[in-house]
Order: sequence, then C-alpha cells, then structure tokens
Amino acid sequence: MPKKNDPLTPEEMSEAMDIFYPLYEIIAERIKEGTVEDKLKIMETVAKLGHKRRADKLLEEKSIAFGFNKEDDNVPD
Repeated sequence: MPKKNDPLTPEEMSEAMDIFYPLYEIIAERIKEGTVEDKLKIMETVAKLGHKRRADKLLEEKSIAFGFNKEDDNVPD
C-alpha cells in the first residue's frame, strides 16, 4: 500500500480524473472565454459555494424536529 506522500499510481490518477474532469467541463461549458487558469479559479470558488450550500442543507435537516426528536413543551422537567 503506498504511503500518503508517495507518487500517485496511474490507476489513482485515472480515478481522480474521472471525478475532476466532468466537474471542470461544467465550468468550461458555461465560461467559453478565459484561460484554463481562470476557469480553475472559478471552479475553486464554485466548489467552495457548493460545500457551503451542502453544509447549510445538512444543518437545516438536523434542525427539523420530528418524531422522538421533537421537543415537547408540555413535558415536565
């Protein structure tokens, strides 16, 4: 098993590319102008926004009270 900082294997690079390239293509399709560097910067910003939105949704889902998680004001302490 390779260590954390060992060079990536061709298989690992291929797996990473399978994840990265479709995401890059989403940006490249919408932003026709600009350099690859510009598109990568935009991709980074969009990814940060995506992660924030995911975190907000998870927080919102946790705050929804239902079933046994529902706080009941009528229950004595």
